[in-house]
Amino acid sequence: MCGRFISITEEKKIKKLFDINKVNNFAEKSYNVSPQQNINVILFDKGYLILDSIKWGYNFLNKHTDKNQLVINSRLETINSKILFKESYLKRKCLVLANGYFEWKSLNNEKLPYFINLPEKELFFFAGIWRLEQINNNIVSVCCIITKEANNEIKNIHDRMPVIFSYNEALNYLDDKNNEFCKKLKQSEIESDLDFYQISKKINNPLNNFKECLDPIN
Repeated sequence: MCGRFISITEEKKIKKLFDINKVNNFAEKSYNVSPQQNINVILFDKGYLILDSIKWGYNFLNKHTDKNQLVINSRLETINSKILFKESYLKRKCLVLANGYFEWKSLNNEKLPYFINLPEKELFFFAGIWRLEQINNNIVSVCCIITKEANNEIKNIHDRMPVIFSYNEALNYLDDKNNEFCKKLKQSEIESDLDFYQISKKINNPLNNFKECLDPIN
């Protein structure tokens, strides 16, 4: 899965990389992005590329419990068959801007946090979907991150991982009118470059939002 990540690339760099047509909002850099926070995304809407900061997580009513639930990830394997995600995947793709993410390895009844990133925390992109929701009488944009089965290296930490893209793959995903690119891409060209190491449990607290949280444990 993907439940926490960092996003530290500046707005001006994103504008240089992409032919952005409009900027709505842009969140400040964060070393501990958490669900329900606003996260920086590139939306493809009606032929335009829009840079925005939108809420992370879809809300839905669980009919069994009659309670609202938050969903932050969507499985690539079933995204076309789930009512909650299908329309978004077909019509509203987005890129989530990231410079690394966190995953927790279960070992001896303990969960150990790891930081997974490209060298020097280089920018990459999560495959995402988005939609509009009514929250507190306001219409707001929300998004989910698409996940897949972890590759051979990451699965030693967790059995799931976000679908990640290089810059060129990200463009192909946004322009995927037949909705086939994401599923045909078994592994991103940058996955083999991913680095990971164990970090402090300080990262477990979303309020701990500073770069020292990324320091490796020797």
